[in-house]
Amino acid sequence: MRFLLDTEQRAFAGSLDAMLTAADTPSVVRDWSRGDHAKGRALWSRVAGAGVFALAVPEEYEGVGRLPLDLAVAFVELGRHAVPGPLVETVTAAALLSELGDPAPAKRLLPALASGESMATVARRGSYALDGDAVAVRLSLTDGEVRLSPGHGPVRASLDPARRRTHLHPGGELLATAPPFATALLWARLATAAQALGVGLALLDRTVAYVRQRTQFGVPIGSFQAVKHRLADAKVALEFARPLVLGAAATLDPADVAAAKVTACEAAYTTARTALQLHGAIGYTAEYDLSLWLTKARALRTAWGTPGECRAVVVSG
Repeated sequence: MRFLLDTEQRAFAGSLDAMLTAADTPSVVRDWSRGDHAKGRALWSRVAGAGVFALAVPEEYEGVGRLPLDLAVAFVELGRHAVPGPLVETVTAAALLSELGDPAPAKRLLPALASGESMATVARRGSYALDGDAVAVRLSLTDGEVRLSPGHGPVRASLDPARRRTHLHPGGELLATAPPFATALLWARLATAAQALGVGLALLDRTVAYVRQRTQFGVPIGSFQAVKHRLADAKVALEFARPLVLGAAATLDPADVAAAKVTACEAAYTTARTALQLHGAIGYTAEYDLSLWLTKARALRTAWGTPGECRAVVVSG
């Protein structure tokens, strides 16, 4: 598939890239990881002001209409800059609320999600919710119901320090029975795939820059054939994933989205392993910015569907 973005979509991606480059996202991520949400909320407002979350919200709820392709373009940039917060979960909540049989919860909750005034998280029974301490909307899915959870449990660390996990308190306001979770899962997997693609692209760019500077035997290690091969393999994997992600956004077919999710996440994970090997021990250190993308690539690999689960959808679809 040959897939080209139009002029407006390229300009949208460029404007997000410029905004996030100026935002010093590594410092935002580190504050968020410590539970200090001030910088993260300010950045969230700017991302929302660019219209990102409105892309998942219908116009009748003060969004711009559900535009999955534009959303995927945005999430590539959010992943490229390792923006913290419940990005995918807010989109998932918007998709879920948009299709409830009763429009009242959507009218009450979606405008604030579209504008960035509030964040959301979503958790199925027995699973952790992301950033439950930072959000205003906590959707809990249990026994065929979706409820607005009244609170959250203790915050627990995860592999990616910026992905802070909590259990949601049971009970709360009943929003719907038999919620349309299949649709919400499609949006969650699509956004995760796009985010992972951006993470992988950032890891590749940073590693290419590093191997041009690091020397052994008086020459840059980037001149070594083995290093070139590793980076070429990572580049091919990411470029193969890109049209799958954009194509899945165009069709929103469950098999296409699952294929995009597993391909993009595996490409990002492969690139993370290459980046770590070529950086050496420095890549492990939390003080080095590379670690912010390394841990995210690992975490996104299983978020909203393991590789095995996504492959099963592709096979059955």
